[in-house]
Amino acid sequence: MLEFLTMVDTFVWGPPLMILLIGTGVLLTIRLGLLQVMKLPKALALIFTARNAGSGDINSFQALCTALAATVGTGNIVGVATAIKAGGPGALFWMWLAAFFGMATKYAEGVLAVKYRTLDENGNASGGPMYYIEQGLGKSFKPLAVLFSVFGIMTACLGSGTFTQVNAITSITEVSLGIPVAYTAAVLTILVAVVTIGGLQSIAKVASKIVPFMAVLYVITTVSVLAYYSDKVADAFMLVIHSAFNPTAAMGGFLGATVMVAMRNGVARGIFSNEAGLGSAPIVAAAAKTKWPAEQGLVSMTGTFIDTIIICSLTGLTLIVSGVWCGDVNGAAMTEAAFSSAFPYAAKYLLTAGLVLFAFTTIIGWNYYGERCVEYLFGVKGIKPYRYVFIGLVAIGAFLKLEMIWVLADIVNGLMAVPNLIALIGLSGVVVAETKAYFVYWEKVHSRKKQIGQFTEAVQKQ
Repeated sequence: MLEFLTMVDTFVWGPPLMILLIGTGVLLTIRLGLLQVMKLPKALALIFTARNAGSGDINSFQALCTALAATVGTGNIVGVATAIKAGGPGALFWMWLAAFFGMATKYAEGVLAVKYRTLDENGNASGGPMYYIEQGLGKSFKPLAVLFSVFGIMTACLGSGTFTQVNAITSITEVSLGIPVAYTAAVLTILVAVVTIGGLQSIAKVASKIVPFMAVLYVITTVSVLAYYSDKVADAFMLVIHSAFNPTAAMGGFLGATVMVAMRNGVARGIFSNEAGLGSAPIVAAAAKTKWPAEQGLVSMTGTFIDTIIICSLTGLTLIVSGVWCGDVNGAAMTEAAFSSAFPYAAKYLLTAGLVLFAFTTIIGWNYYGERCVEYLFGVKGIKPYRYVFIGLVAIGAFLKLEMIWVLADIVNGLMAVPNLIALIGLSGVVVAETKAYFVYWEKVHSRKKQIGQFTEAVQKQ
C-alpha cells in the first residue's frame, strides 16, 4: 500500500500538476499585465494602509498573517534544504520562478475569495475555492467544490495541519533542548486548544502577533549568517543562476543534479511552501474587511512574496554561502549546520525557535482552513465537532510514525489544487474585470484629490 501511495504521490506532484500550476500563473500574469511587478509597491503598502472599511470578520493585515501562519512553516527551513540537496543551488532559481508566477495566482485567489464570499448561519464570512467554484462556475460544478472541501479537510487533519507539524516541534525540542516528547505534546495541545476554540478572531489575533515576530527573528538570523559570509554572497547568486541552466557537478556529499532535477525540486518545493494555486489562502482572505476584491487580492499576493522571495531565499542563500549544501546532512540538520558555521553556540536555539514558531502557526492556520471546508459541507453544526477532533489529532500526532498517512496527506494537498486551478482559469475574466474596476476607481479618486489640491493652492495664493 505504501509503495502504491508513493507512486500516486509522485504522479500527483509530477509534471502534469506542475505544468497546470505554472501555466495558470503564466496565463494570469499575461492577462493582468505583469501585475505582480507593476503593482507590488502598492500591494506592500496596502498591508499597513488598507482601509478595512468593508464587511468581513478581520482586517486585511490579520487575514494576511493568518494565511502566512499556514504557509510559512517547516517547508521554509526543511523544504528549501531538501530541494537544494536534491537539485543543487539551481533549485533556488526555479523556486523564485514558481513564486513569481505564483504571485499572480495568489492575487486571483484573493480577488475571487472576496468576490464570491457569503455568510454562514452564525453571520461569519465564508469563502474560498468551494464558493467561487459553485457560484462563479455554476451549480453544475458543485462536485468540484465538494472534492476541494474533502481534500482540504484531509490535508488539515492528516498532514499539513497536524502530524507533520507536531512531529517537527516535538522532535526538535527533544533533540535540541532535551524536553520529553510527552511534555511538549501536552503543552502544544493545550495551546492549540486555547487558540482554536476561540475561532477565527482568536487565531487571527495570535497570528498577527507571532507571524511578524517569527519572520523578523528568522530574517535577522539568516541575514546575520549572510553578513558573516558577505564575501561569498555575490558568488552564491551567480552559482544559483548558473546551476539553474547547467548540470551541477558532484562534490563532497552532493551527488550531482541535472537541470530537470533542479527544476522539478525547485518548483515543487516553492509551490509547496507558498501554496499559490492550492486554494488554501483564499479561505481566510474571504474574511477580510474590504469593499474591493482586488484590494485583498493585492494583500494576498504579498504572502507569496514574503514566503518565498524573502524567507525561502534567505534560507537557500545561507545554505549555499556556508557550503553545507554539498555536505552529508539534509533537512533541518543542514540549516542548523549553516547557522552553526556562523553562530556555533546559538545555532540550535535559533533554529529551534524558528521551527517551533513556524510549525505552531501552521497548525492554527490550517485549523481554520479545515473548519471552513467542514462548514461548507455540513453547515455550522459541524464546526465544534471538527475542532475537538482536530485538537485530539494534535494530541496524538507526536506519537505517530505513520509514513503512509504523510504520503496520503501529500497526495490530497496536491489534489486540492486541481479544482481550484480549473476555477481560476475559468474565472480569469472576472479577475481581470475586478482589477480594471478597482484601478479605474482609484485613478479617479487620485485625480479628484489632485484637482482639490490645485484649487486649494490657488485659493491660498489669492
